[in-house]
Amino acid sequence: MSRAAVRVGVGSRFSYDGEIVEVVELASTQAGGEVVLKDGRDRLLRLAVKELLLSDCARIIPDGPGPASDDPRDVAAVVLDQLDEAERERVLERAAHVREVLTGFRSGSEELAAAGEPRAPYAAGEPMESRYAAKAAELEVAARTVKRWASAFRRDGEAGLVPARSGPRSGHRNAEPWSEAALEVMVEYTGQSKPSRKMVIERTRARLLARGFDEEDLPSRATAYRLLEDLERRHPTFRLSTKRNRDIAARPGGVYGKLRPTRPGEYLLMDTNRLDVFALDPVTLQWLQAELTVAMDWYTRCICGIRITPVSTKAVDASVALYQAFRPRPAGQDWPAHAVWPEHGIPRSVLVEATALEGPMRSAASPALVPETVLVDHGKVFVSEHLTSVCRRLGISVQPARLRTGRDKGPLERFFLTLREDLLQGLPGYKGPDLHSRGERPEGEAFFFLHELEAIIREWVACVYHVRPHTSLIDPGVPGLRMSPAAMFEHGLNRAGYIEVPRDPDLAFEFLRVERRKIQHYGIDLDARRYNGPALDPYRGLLSGEPDGKWPIAVNPDDINAVYFRDPESRRWHALAWEHAPGRDMPVSEEALQFARRLAVARDRFPDDKAAVRDLFERWNLGLGTSLVERRMALRLAREQAALDLPEAEESVATLPSVRRLMELTEAAKPQPAAEAAPEAGDDDVGADRRPGRCPGLAPGRLERADPRPYHRPGPGRGSPAQLPCLARPGLRLLRLRPDRRRRRPRALDGD
Repeated sequence: MSRAAVRVGVGSRFSYDGEIVEVVELASTQAGGEVVLKDGRDRLLRLAVKELLLSDCARIIPDGPGPASDDPRDVAAVVLDQLDEAERERVLERAAHVREVLTGFRSGSEELAAAGEPRAPYAAGEPMESRYAAKAAELEVAARTVKRWASAFRRDGEAGLVPARSGPRSGHRNAEPWSEAALEVMVEYTGQSKPSRKMVIERTRARLLARGFDEEDLPSRATAYRLLEDLERRHPTFRLSTKRNRDIAARPGGVYGKLRPTRPGEYLLMDTNRLDVFALDPVTLQWLQAELTVAMDWYTRCICGIRITPVSTKAVDASVALYQAFRPRPAGQDWPAHAVWPEHGIPRSVLVEATALEGPMRSAASPALVPETVLVDHGKVFVSEHLTSVCRRLGISVQPARLRTGRDKGPLERFFLTLREDLLQGLPGYKGPDLHSRGERPEGEAFFFLHELEAIIREWVACVYHVRPHTSLIDPGVPGLRMSPAAMFEHGLNRAGYIEVPRDPDLAFEFLRVERRKIQHYGIDLDARRYNGPALDPYRGLLSGEPDGKWPIAVNPDDINAVYFRDPESRRWHALAWEHAPGRDMPVSEEALQFARRLAVARDRFPDDKAAVRDLFERWNLGLGTSLVERRMALRLAREQAALDLPEAEESVATLPSVRRLMELTEAAKPQPAAEAAPEAGDDDVGADRRPGRCPGLAPGRLERADPRPYHRPGPGRGSPAQLPCLARPGLRLLRLRPDRRRRRPRALDGD
């Protein structure tokens, strides 16, 4: 039997620093054992025995055969692990017969002899030839087979008795070159449409014939199909979808690299995904698709920001999701206690009990943290100047992911899949991940509005996702422990020892767009809108210190009812109200106002913003906004809550004369008590005649403006608001009856 050990003494040879050396002397000194080596040029070298045996520069050269790590055969553990129970029993039984041939005992030891052992044919003193012959006759095999078993057992033990496994048979002598050519053809189809197996076989055949192969040298069609099945595992082409095949082909050939967060807030993942469920337009009651923008903390997998928008996600929507990590949204009133977070983000274990506090304790829907690095893809909303400038101002690094590499944001991509499988597919209006998974009419089942869908997702994240253990959230020191995102957040805080929180709640204004305007005596003009507020009093008519003399104004494009001005003395932000904002309890976007102006221009020669917005609301309330542009703007108008938690316009705005007059009109428009109610209307005041803008008691006819000027106020000779019933409602214009002119058809707009 060969041995793995090699005797080291005088005459042993080593490979040392690339040269062959021979041991010529062994010596024992006070420092330990030493050897004297001689190289091929008769130079002597004295080394310690420890360095010669353990150094990476030295390697012994064996003088005989024996086992080595580079042997072509597998190790015994690998060979035996491939056997099933039946094969293992046959190998053990064969090993017992071989041991009986060699020692006379099936166990191989006299101390463990069974009853009747050794038997006479295998007793001590019997020649080996007779033993081989006896065992061959007993097992009904050839004596040469028994000798081969004995030789393999002496060399490798039980592993030597395992039958050799034959690899996959190709069935043809030229299968290897045919497989290489077929693989080339399959790789060429990576970026193209999916081919059939027949097409790949024909192209492979033509390619081999062009390389000099003969027709009879090529494998048969059945063999070609069998070879394609083996190649499908190496380069998927036929079985999966083409998109999935491209993703597999784009995998790196080496080890997957990844960032390894060590504490909460170190990396924040952001991405936008189109939801696989239809929602309802709250204005036109039409179905539409929605997009979900999510911000996730990588270390804890906590969802820190959620924003649902119509199909057009903007940079301000991404900024809103990012700001929610600084300042979380409030939790729902009916949420369970385990689903809410303290507003400052500290885990509950270090807080005073809620029962020990006076009054209700405010809570948040997600943890609060300040991200150090934001990982985004190359979408326009994430690499926009607006978002990158905000991140630079707040000291947040923006790290773009690699192109077409979804695994760089793997946890967030997995969240989208979990959301679809655990929540969305149970909602009405679920349409599936692709066109082939869609039902017959999923849009006919949708009844959730956008804000309702966002509330459902927020509650599911807080009540289910944050408290459910995840397989990817583990502690290496505790094998088998699976933690939830909420538990991982507390674990990360205890590990890091601190957490970062926003230093100033007014950081929300950093996420808004900035416009530069001059401060006039009447306020600020911004895109034909006028804003005013008491915060401008010290600066009316003054120029700023900048060369253009203009002042910076923060604008929220989703709500133009107010803009925000920063006082250069106190450094505090103040809300400036739009002059047409009082009396309206819903936000108006810039895009909606521009579209309203286009509608008003088609109807009047001299429109104003107040009339344009009123006409736009009337148009949408009647359900006439059927174009895609109108629906998208209506959705942004119909949001129940503003995008950012920004302060409202100051109460002192109501003291302005123009606002006070408008508020008086609003009070006059309130319904009167029953005792003072107007007499019942006649038969003519029914149907279409009782629309907003019609004067009660007037016959049907065309209503036109008495004066085309946009801000005309009726004088004493023309009537006053108290005398005209049609002006008792705020937002209406002075109209007069023109029954003698025919009604003109309004011009059609693009997209109607």
